[in-house]
Amino acid sequence: MKNTPFTEKHIALGAKMAEFAGYNMPISYTGINDEHAAVRKNAGVFDVSHMGEFVLKGENALDLIQRVTSNDAAKLKAGQAQYSCLPNDNGGIVDDLLVYCIEENKVYMLVVNASNIEKDWNWIQKHNTRQAEMHNISDKTCLLAIQGPNATKILQPLTSMDILNLKYYTFTKGVFAGVENVVVSATGYTGAGGVEIYFEDKDGAADKVWDAIFAVGGPQGLKPIGLGARDTLRLEMGFCLYGNDIDDTTSPMEAGLGWITKFTKEFTSKDIFAAQKAEGVERKLVGFEMIEKGIPRHGYEIKDYRGEAIGHVTSGTQSPSLGKAIGMGYVRTPYAAIGSEIFIKVRDKLLQAKVSKIPFS
Repeated sequence: MKNTPFTEKHIALGAKMAEFAGYNMPISYTGINDEHAAVRKNAGVFDVSHMGEFVLKGENALDLIQRVTSNDAAKLKAGQAQYSCLPNDNGGIVDDLLVYCIEENKVYMLVVNASNIEKDWNWIQKHNTRQAEMHNISDKTCLLAIQGPNATKILQPLTSMDILNLKYYTFTKGVFAGVENVVVSATGYTGAGGVEIYFEDKDGAADKVWDAIFAVGGPQGLKPIGLGARDTLRLEMGFCLYGNDIDDTTSPMEAGLGWITKFTKEFTSKDIFAAQKAEGVERKLVGFEMIEKGIPRHGYEIKDYRGEAIGHVTSGTQSPSLGKAIGMGYVRTPYAAIGSEIFIKVRDKLLQAKVSKIPFS
């Protein structure tokens, strides 16, 4: 099991630790509900250094990205980022990812899921027929996500970069807490605002950045947050988690990700997605809320009023902010309309639920 540069910090703070994507990660410190509320109302710090980062360089870098991703990276200017996915050959998803444009047409950073680092690297490398320069910088990159409505206000004194006015899906680069070459981006996974900080793990930079953040943030109520609250926060927003809501068998068109699937270029599985767009899909990923009391869990069956199987739950939880049980899952398309009555099989009972809008409210 791998450690991040912050693992000892988490243990010293009394975090409940567990294995996640091969890493020893903090699941919670003071409790998921408490940490969830801290991010929604103030600010919290997530260690997400387990994520993967690849740098692609050279005159063929953009061409490679265009061929392996579904979104149109040619639209990116330096300092902009984009949500996208890597389609496989069969209309499924190898991974979802972020594409950062460091230098237009020349230098890009791809941020991928921790559990898929090797898989993604091999997939992109397989398509690198024109020899774009590729660097896997995952093991030497620290990544902290400081999320919440007060996050940028708390962090601004640590840098001369203007992070208070950083627009969503843009980033800047400079000195942060005395550490050089730090990328600060606004591409958060919580829906609560805030930034992510990427920097190289060298010369004690991890300790320096962590300690500086909590020196200014601690008196303002900034808290360390575990992966448990990260999951409840993203689920309230209806953000997909790879391995739960999307995987090698789900298409972006089924998952409501048609907006990151651009047909203005050639890319893997383009023809499959175009046919799905034209003809429709047989199932769709929907959000739902429980009407009867019960917590939906990954893998639970979704049924209609007759008890016939119509799909399955991909993610579910008791929402700390909303005080009700919510979930996401795939259902047959006729049942995907907002307000549709569905039933979740919890143990041996069919509990009533209804399809609802995402983000949940």
